[in-house]
Amino acid sequence: MSLDQKRARWFGVLYLITFITSIPALLLYEPALRHPVGFVAGSGNVNQIYLGALLELLLIIANIGTAVVIVPIMRRQFEELSIGYVTARIFECTFILVGIVAMLGIATLHQETAGAAEGTVAYTLAAIKDWTFLLGPGWVVGWGNGLILGYMMYRTKLVPRRMTWLGLVGGPLLIATGTAIIFSGNDPSSTLRGLQSIATIPEFAWELFLGVYCTIWGFRRDAPILSGSAS
Repeated sequence: MSLDQKRARWFGVLYLITFITSIPALLLYEPALRHPVGFVAGSGNVNQIYLGALLELLLIIANIGTAVVIVPIMRRQFEELSIGYVTARIFECTFILVGIVAMLGIATLHQETAGAAEGTVAYTLAAIKDWTFLLGPGWVVGWGNGLILGYMMYRTKLVPRRMTWLGLVGGPLLIATGTAIIFSGNDPSSTLRGLQSIATIPEFAWELFLGVYCTIWGFRRDAPILSGSAS
């Protein structure tokens, strides 16, 4: 197996790891985010927060890895965009990291004597976590994984071109709905939140496709960029 195909397999595996870590982490956080005051008052399991935080730390590693591992290939044709993809991943992970700190703050409050002040702080930390999720996975991802990566994959033909439209369409949808939610104040009851859930489907399918396709088959062997003839 060539070095490029090994990179392709790692690229796919790392994308699958992002699913394995991110989805369970959200489920583990859900009780604290839905009822932060009740959680810090002692009704929640603080170990769920710690496990969710660990999963998201692994998510950060996998996220950045998906970008770094393909830089040697993409820079042959897209020097600036390959760096842009890495940068977008780092920005996304920065928001995720802030969210982790917010959740660990809630876990710390859980160990204190809960009062009015602790309840207010818990709501604030939960709101920060909601915003970091919107700005990172709900906005930056549209630029990085959707538009930038989708365009590079379309041009290089490393994966079937028809599938890259999932990213090229899903990215703008995520950006548009995320921007609308920002100006709506990120209201959990807003219909825009439901609309974004629907708009996320193409991006979700795009990333899952990359994980499965590249893990099993690697990159298309007839892609010009692998032979060094890309222009």
